[in-house]
Amino acid sequence: MAAVQCKLFALFLLSLSMLVSFSLATTDVKYCDKKAEYDVKVSGVEIVPYPIARGKTATFSISASTGKNISGGKMVIDVSYFGWHIHSETHDLCGETSCPVSAGDFIVAHSQELPGFTPPGSYSLTMKMYDADQNQLTCIGFDFDIGFASSVADS
Repeated sequence: MAAVQCKLFALFLLSLSMLVSFSLATTDVKYCDKKAEYDVKVSGVEIVPYPIARGKTATFSISASTGKNISGGKMVIDVSYFGWHIHSETHDLCGETSCPVSAGDFIVAHSQELPGFTPPGSYSLTMKMYDADQNQLTCIGFDFDIGFASSVADS
């Protein structure tokens, strides 16, 4: 009986770990210019939930570090779907992280609800970060998926 309980518990833990891995993703990040020496270094992007569900809120958390203090700035985001540019938006950096940003590690987080009519599939995102003087601090790109879950009827 104890062996059966142990197997059931192991199966439960495996199922739980699979559920967590499907609802959370750390995606590969590529710099726009591999030779550039950006002041902000990005170590990863975490997307919750993953894949993103249409009509639901998704959070993108960008882990980064810098060797200088940043008093403010902006982030410019461009999104492409199958290579076609479909969306641009600009955000105040201080609205996405605590300012001023001190030298060291920091996280930029942005949450957004995608419309229920958003087509499922693979998307590419490019994010450029600028300081208050319009100097580019970093430029990264990564891919993400929007799943088939949810629909206009659900939102």
